[in-house]
Amino acid sequence: MKTQHIDRLFERGVLRPLQSLPERVRQGIYVFANGFISLAILAALAAATGSPLVFPSLGPTAYVLYLFPLAPGSSPRDCLAGHAIGILCGYAALFLTGLAGLPDSSAHAISWHRVVAAALSLSATAAGMVFARVNHAPACATTLIVSLGIISRPVDLLLIELAVLLLVIQAGVLNRLAGVPYPVWSGRR
Repeated sequence: MKTQHIDRLFERGVLRPLQSLPERVRQGIYVFANGFISLAILAALAAATGSPLVFPSLGPTAYVLYLFPLAPGSSPRDCLAGHAIGILCGYAALFLTGLAGLPDSSAHAISWHRVVAAALSLSATAAGMVFARVNHAPACATTLIVSLGIISRPVDLLLIELAVLLLVIQAGVLNRLAGVPYPVWSGRR
């Protein structure tokens, strides 16, 4: 996995002494530092507001945004649209199975309704991304978070998308500071 943007970053400034480290170590340092900064900011906002601004699918989203920032699935368009499709499909599955507004599946044994909601949301999200020409695999985790009822209140669903937007903005800033021509909206297809 060649990541020239990370190599260029380690060739200049205060990181130059680390340039002789193996490529995989430099990649690890870059992803660690940027992932930590981004998630720490979101976690601090979540703690300050009591809002669900940190959830499991942000992890793989941050990973692709920092390790593969120029991949089509890392563009702001794909990240935001992918998670939006996942949220909509997850909530639609809850609604269709009569689970909207009920407690999450971790509080009880998983019912057949929840099984159907999870399967429906995942398959609909995958198909929806194909139809919309969106490629962002972490959105499939978002749809399960919603359809399993872990985060399912409508206001919280908007906060999920807000958190993704904030992460994309942070990735844009941090990648641009590293010299990566991170896209403003849509990446190369």
